[in-house]
Amino acid sequence: MFEHVKNKFPFPKEKWRKFLSSFERMEVPSRTLLLQEGEVSYNAFYIEKGMVRAWYNNDGKDVTFQFFLENTMFSSLESFKKGLPSMVSFETIEPCILYKINKPDVEAFLEEVYETPELRKLFMDALFERVFDYMKHFFSFIKDTPQQRYLNLLKQKPEIVKRVPQHYIASYLGITTVHLSRIKSKILKEKL
Repeated sequence: MFEHVKNKFPFPKEKWRKFLSSFERMEVPSRTLLLQEGEVSYNAFYIEKGMVRAWYNNDGKDVTFQFFLENTMFSSLESFKKGLPSMVSFETIEPCILYKINKPDVEAFLEEVYETPELRKLFMDALFERVFDYMKHFFSFIKDTPQQRYLNLLKQKPEIVKRVPQHYIASYLGITTVHLSRIKSKILKEKL
């Protein structure tokens, strides 16, 4: 557990032990709501097994915004950092093994990161990687057709297409499930 995180942030072993001991292991079934839109986020999560989606309510319609796979940490960043109501909900798509950490423990970890210029740079790079993912998704809605967005998802994140129910994928792409079925059918015909 956490090996890829430990590789990104080369802390001394005793600091890692202290940080890792702050996490609480959770096994939760699919469709477990971890944070409700409008609530303040006091926790961050690490996914050992399973998948989580971020979504928001748009006039009674549930819109999927992001997917999180194994070996990923997530939280509602704005809410967690500033104590504001979360703009999204987090819900498990599959049964999950998660590790939860509270805000004071994360802040203690970040103090350690900020004190070391090399670690601070690594942390900022990881944070910007997430921001760039959001930007790419946003710009794809402006410049790409729904079929191009689906093909990009297939190419860049095939695991999502294999594991996520179609109605969540359609919501993530900004289309209906009927439109997604047409796109998949058209792609299949083009391959034949």
